[in-house]
Amino acid sequence: MTDRLMLLDTASLYFRAFYGVPDKVKAPDGTSVNAVRGLLDIVAKLVTLYEPAQVIACWDDDWRPQWRVDLIPSYKAHRVVEEVPAGPDVEEVPDPLLQQVPLIRETLAAIGVPIIGAAEHEADDVIGTLATRSAIPVDIVTGDRDLFQLVDDARDVRVIYTARGMSNLEIVTDAVVVAKYGVLPSQYADFATMRGDASDGLPGVKGVGEKSAATLLQAHGDLRGIREAAEGGLLSAAASARFAAASDYLDVAPTVVEVVRDLDVVAPGTPLRALDPSQADAATALAEKWNLGTSMTRALAALAR
Repeated sequence: MTDRLMLLDTASLYFRAFYGVPDKVKAPDGTSVNAVRGLLDIVAKLVTLYEPAQVIACWDDDWRPQWRVDLIPSYKAHRVVEEVPAGPDVEEVPDPLLQQVPLIRETLAAIGVPIIGAAEHEADDVIGTLATRSAIPVDIVTGDRDLFQLVDDARDVRVIYTARGMSNLEIVTDAVVVAKYGVLPSQYADFATMRGDASDGLPGVKGVGEKSAATLLQAHGDLRGIREAAEGGLLSAAASARFAAASDYLDVAPTVVEVVRDLDVVAPGTPLRALDPSQADAATALAEKWNLGTSMTRALAALAR
């Protein structure tokens, strides 16, 4: 076991599990359990490979916070299937996955992985807060490159990036971010703001792609420096015009793109460990009830190490 805190971008992982595990095995009542089984296998693999001292499942209590939408109305708008005035909007999630989410929570609790969310905030913000406050090194497990902004070699915060699949995990450090994008992790939020992201409904600065965003950051340090250079005539006329046209967006986008790092959440400090007999019996009973089979067996075996 290593003295590291592992933070799971839980929704990112259970979506990956849902789409990656064939929906062949069902619970006795016919409910799909492929996402639950897949997530258990993911946890088992992560614990076996990286031997963290603690694991926390970070949760989207609000996947599309209103305060972010107020700043950029298009934020994740294409994923909304129902707007709820008094609470979080309903995200487009396949019914067979949506039905598994309560069982995912129950299963994580059964194997001793605490779940932490925060009202009106996304899992990214919980991760940002816990990673920033951690007194021990941190591994962030996600398929979301926006969390590259948290990578910090000096504090030994790294991302275990799952975008290429669980068989091709990538450890993202300062050097990897620089090699991929030509910017430091501390510049990544400004880089992402300029580049935009259609999957999140962020338009970016028209005409500014990854290469030009990186070049501008290398020359001027951060978004503020770039905007000052544009206003001061230090950029080309075309570039200055692009930033002038995007001024309203750039006034608010950094707040939307940057993860929050000061939420009122606290890591429980519970070490990852083998379950005691009563807990193991309860986890096994849950597995039998829902036909989680060898996925639960593998997760319990990984914890027992």
